[in-house]
Amino acid sequence: MHKANIELEKKKLETLGYQTAEKAAQYAAHTQRLEQRVRVLERIITDKGFDVSMQIEELRSEPETKELN
Repeated sequence: MHKANIELEKKKLETLGYQTAEKAAQYAAHTQRLEQRVRVLERIITDKGFDVSMQIEELRSEPETKELN
């Protein structure tokens, strides 16, 4: 009986190990996609940083509410 319990616990731990490895791989892939997106955004901002800065300032100066037509 004790040996069967040990084997069951061993299988549970192996399964948990595989699940943990799978989740780690998913997180790594997700992180890689996010890093790629950040690089693209950085490139956009760097290439057009001045224009983006001007656009942000223009948006700040617009009235917060607009009249309905």
